[in-house]
Amino acid sequence: MSIEELRILLRESSKDVSEEFKRLFHGRGGIYDGFKYLTIDSIDEVLSVALFIKDEAEEELLLMLKEFITTSRYKTLVVQRRYEKGSVGEVLIGELDENLYALENGMKFKLNLLSNQNSYYFADMKNGRAFVRENAKDKKVLNLFSYTCAFSVAAKLGGAQSVSNIDMSKASLSIGEANHHLNKIEPRGVSYLPHNILKSFSKIKQNSPYDLIIIDPPTFQRGSFEASKDYEKIVKKLSQIASDDCLVLACLNSTELDCEFVINLFKEFAPEFSFVRRLDNVKEFANFDEQKSLKNLLFYHTH
Repeated sequence: MSIEELRILLRESSKDVSEEFKRLFHGRGGIYDGFKYLTIDSIDEVLSVALFIKDEAEEELLLMLKEFITTSRYKTLVVQRRYEKGSVGEVLIGELDENLYALENGMKFKLNLLSNQNSYYFADMKNGRAFVRENAKDKKVLNLFSYTCAFSVAAKLGGAQSVSNIDMSKASLSIGEANHHLNKIEPRGVSYLPHNILKSFSKIKQNSPYDLIIIDPPTFQRGSFEASKDYEKIVKKLSQIASDDCLVLACLNSTELDCEFVINLFKEFAPEFSFVRRLDNVKEFANFDEQKSLKNLLFYHTH
């Protein structure tokens, strides 16, 4: 794929953009030869570019994007060089609002595009959040590995009775609390608990049973969680904290582990949960092999 072909594709994919967050180009899905290191996002009037390796075409690419901006809705161009350890995002054109947020189905989520790490928001989980919002009414929700609590925002806006957000990172939970405030969510019934999930099960169990459980762990986080060996530890304990009609949304974003990995864990360690279906992924995040992309798997507690 050439830079000119990329420009044409960008023009096409940006035709229907609005204030809502939209991924315009997903090179990480491996569909486009030559640009597997690149993602481009539309965030209202901001065009956000992430580069995951240093490529010899980088200068030419950024020049094309600067020209693209002059004939589009965008006023700001920001680049994250994810391949440079410790580097900060660079604003090439315009300026960034310090209160920048992503808009998703009317929900607002804080964004930090000046880090070269995660920006507080994972756009590929949009359909998972939509499912939670549609199925949370009057439920007690447990949000494991909550990060910045986007699932919790969706659950509360969907009428959840309560949400327990569990994550090791106090910093992430504080962003999560800010996300609730940003969406004018009543704080009653929402808790933010900085626990190591594998070591604090007794605390998690205190508020059980839960009617909707979300498991959305990192694939690999050194010293704290490794999906290939630790996911089963959570699955084994689900029956102790699940209500009779509990729904579990089991998520995994691993290129190495497929759907069967999670489904087989439930068959072996939580057979009282039946596999229902895999949620569709957001079409803008298409992958050449869908087993390598985000897996949102739904299970139902049968009794």
